[in-house]
Amino acid sequence: MIIIKRYEPQKEEILSAGIDIGTSTTKMVISKFSLMNMAGGMHMPRIEIVNKEILHRSPIYRTPLLSATAIDIKAVEALVKEEYQKAGIAPRDIKTGAVIITGETATKQNAQEMVHYLSDHAGEFLVATAGPDLEGIIAAKGSGAYEYSKKTGKVIANIDIGGGTANVAVYKSGKLCGTCTLHIGGRLIEFAGNYVQSVSPPIKKLFQQWGIAVKNGDTRNLPEIKALTDYMASVISRMLSRQLRDSDRPLLLGHEPNWNEDIDVIMFSGGISECIYQYEDLAFETAQYDDIGEMLAASLRESKELSNWSWVSPDETVRATVLGAGTQTTEISGATIHVESSDLPLRNLPVYQVAFGHDLKGGLKKLPEAVKQAVEMYDPQLEGQNFALYLTEIPYLGFRDIQEMAASILESIQLKPDHSQPLVIVLESDHAKVLGQTLKVQNPSQSIICIDQIRVEHGDYIDIGNLLQTSVVPVVIKTLTFHH
Repeated sequence: MIIIKRYEPQKEEILSAGIDIGTSTTKMVISKFSLMNMAGGMHMPRIEIVNKEILHRSPIYRTPLLSATAIDIKAVEALVKEEYQKAGIAPRDIKTGAVIITGETATKQNAQEMVHYLSDHAGEFLVATAGPDLEGIIAAKGSGAYEYSKKTGKVIANIDIGGGTANVAVYKSGKLCGTCTLHIGGRLIEFAGNYVQSVSPPIKKLFQQWGIAVKNGDTRNLPEIKALTDYMASVISRMLSRQLRDSDRPLLLGHEPNWNEDIDVIMFSGGISECIYQYEDLAFETAQYDDIGEMLAASLRESKELSNWSWVSPDETVRATVLGAGTQTTEISGATIHVESSDLPLRNLPVYQVAFGHDLKGGLKKLPEAVKQAVEMYDPQLEGQNFALYLTEIPYLGFRDIQEMAASILESIQLKPDHSQPLVIVLESDHAKVLGQTLKVQNPSQSIICIDQIRVEHGDYIDIGNLLQTSVVPVVIKTLTFHH
């Protein structure tokens, strides 16, 4: 009797955490990812995330601050610990995810310290990211805008407005077209009772431009404040049309709108969209609106300019960013990789791209100059900041070609100041295992991390997690910018 053994696909489950520390609110989600080998038994393994399930959502907390310029790190840590306990998990159970410091909180003096402290204490591989462009991208994934663009092929702008910023990400057919960030948010003017308690610097600058002064102690019912929120709605409209005026500049944070497409539909997420849609049963509702948030939501609803676009309701409002951070920031490497487990996890590695242009000889000639430029860009003080070389547009490679490529890479990295660091190579194509092994044979003392099937952009940062049972590594791709 012949027993035929059925092929059982490799499966694994990992836990992910998303923590969003925003201008007004802090929240957290814990998700479970199911990984499966989607290739048949005789084929090269191809591990993919086949399911994402949210296990725990925290309440929405007020962001704990020590002062106007500092986050209360201990209070945030206590809050995270409490949520882990409620979810019945330990930090060591977390294998991937993201801590993001968003909005005005990213400008606090200890924002970077906060993020690295949490990523060291909240899980074996929890990553730290911040920055307005990334925030907009993650919010668009958490709100449902990204999926909407994939399903319909339409150009959608997701406008995520929180306490301090409006982060805009434009998608078409699941592809990012561009981003923009504005100083528009609910907490840019705060009240104590019936009086103005604080006015943020960008708004003061705008009021100066208008020749008016709104100051602490003024009544909250000033007509100038409603004029401000109406103006904010108009600025959003001009930004969507890529027609910002010079007079709008005090509200622009960073670069101009950088997409070329005309927008078909718009979606609002973030705390201000919660004022529009009211999806949540918010625990701190009674204390919530001591700022211009409700007034701004009303100005958006009433705006004639914004009514020129179709509005699509979001899947999530105030939780869009944290859900995006917990479920959308992780990719899985190819299964044929070469890694040295003792060097993992690796965090915050900048990526330097070398495009071969499908020409092996030409690409190899570029390598020494690329390593030199990467050192100048990412490690100008020669302090040993490591980076990943991202090799793209590689032609078909034979055995001799792989050997030649490995030799060129090892020669080029002699330009790095610290030779004891792992050599990190990221490939678009499926060559990681053979290239990694060849590098190891040619230089047995060199630590080598060689992964593939990951698409990144020049200037992105990546985190590479510990090796999973399915012989893959989770990779988080991010744009890491602490704006000042």
